[in-house]
Amino acid sequence: MSIMNRFAAFAAFACLASASVAVLADDHAYSEGPVVNVSRIRTVDGRGEDYLNWVATTWKREQEIGKKAGYIVSYAVYTVEPRTLEDADLLLVVTYKNWAALDGALAKGDAVAKEISGSLAAASQAQVDRAKIRTVLGSTTMQELILK
Repeated sequence: MSIMNRFAAFAAFACLASASVAVLADDHAYSEGPVVNVSRIRTVDGRGEDYLNWVATTWKREQEIGKKAGYIVSYAVYTVEPRTLEDADLLLVVTYKNWAALDGALAKGDAVAKEISGSLAAASQAQVDRAKIRTVLGSTTMQELILK
């Protein structure tokens, strides 16, 4: 490596190092808050109470197991006025402490499903049965930024 190449590499390293120190010194105007998942649900006409009965029993039990285990901070159910036939009429909201709380979510979910339904096959069948009374329109996971 020639002297000029070494000098250029050293200069590039020095610039990067000083830039990273400047970034570390710059304080953010916010801190990272909890992570929230919102599932958008549309119930079948005339079946809203049936679905809410499931939410008030099985879904609530799932959330309580998650809270007891420390995965979940809180949960809530909101009714929403749908504007079109494609809009949700219920929102299921689950709050987690941070993104790390979602690590291993599949295994955690499987354990809860087995505890409540007895097996993953039974939990899957229950999911199929619920499709007759509601449609999951999707979900959004987001993180609150707490302004300082």
